[in-house]
Amino acid sequence: MTKEFTLSVDAMGGDDGPKMTVEGVAQAFAMLPHLRVILFGNEREIAPILSTMSPDVRSRMEIRHTEDIVTNDEKPGVALRSGRNSSMRLAINAVSDGEAAGVVSAGNTGALMAMAKFVLKTLPGIDRPAMATSLPTRRRDCVMLDLGANIECDAENLVQFAVMGEVFARNVLGYKEPTIGILNVGVEGLKGNESVKQAAQILQDTHLPIQFYGFVEGDDIGAGTVDVIVTDGFTGNIALKTTEGTVRLISQFLREALSSSLLARMGALLAMPALNAFKRKLDPRRYNGAMFLGLNGICVKSHGGTDAFGFAHAIKVAADLVANNVNDEIKHDFAKLHAERYPDQTPQIVAIK
Repeated sequence: MTKEFTLSVDAMGGDDGPKMTVEGVAQAFAMLPHLRVILFGNEREIAPILSTMSPDVRSRMEIRHTEDIVTNDEKPGVALRSGRNSSMRLAINAVSDGEAAGVVSAGNTGALMAMAKFVLKTLPGIDRPAMATSLPTRRRDCVMLDLGANIECDAENLVQFAVMGEVFARNVLGYKEPTIGILNVGVEGLKGNESVKQAAQILQDTHLPIQFYGFVEGDDIGAGTVDVIVTDGFTGNIALKTTEGTVRLISQFLREALSSSLLARMGALLAMPALNAFKRKLDPRRYNGAMFLGLNGICVKSHGGTDAFGFAHAIKVAADLVANNVNDEIKHDFAKLHAERYPDQTPQIVAIK
């Protein structure tokens, strides 16, 4: 992006609060020279951290003071009712008011989704926003959605996720003709529940330029069989957490094996360049930042336990969504899908039914 733009940040979110978020913003500036940030949070906690940074970094951040926060264990409904002055809510409001092009928070996921959906609303043609993230595979990065925002989904929801995921893969990941697969218990057409079967049929029949592969299974995620993996939030969240846990397990086993003897440690020393490359490839911080696709505004959720490096990458995700006009592309594709499926209805219909 070559034009200056602004993001709003919930500075109080995450396990380490302002220390992690403010330092993450500073690291993001190195990747995004045209970025400015509005920090929402307690100025008494934020200002001392800013004072240790260079004048150039400080000049690109603005503090908006509030003492209210949304705690990690606060229920979404409670946060929505009582958190109108919270750092999270004010950061979202900045997007709605046009002050910021997107919002990034490492705070309570449920509260962030509830607030963002209430304030920003959904794009035309979308019933429910979906959480999405990119993942490394043997072939190239893929995008998977939903990751937990929608526990139960019908066929229409899955079709909407597929279209949004395809737009992201094409515009942000840069894939010319991304392939789409629906996560299922088998690749055969007769397997799965009615929702996945109906969604598959709709995607097969559409005349949109969508490359629908068909059903995929859990081991296809790491194999990179498709570029977009579509599933309900219940299954997607389990698949994501299983993948993260497997990466940690492999990393632990590798560390134990390479430190088990003097000979192993010597071998590790010789293999250090390759091991560092392996570590970088699987570093979850590089894939930090789950997007709430389908909202009428850019909203990115950072992992609460990440560090400044990981938070900087979440900010980069938000910047990529802004730079590639993802929401405009989603609206364009949904308008075409709706016109194709319901030619007798007016184009102002805001949701596929």
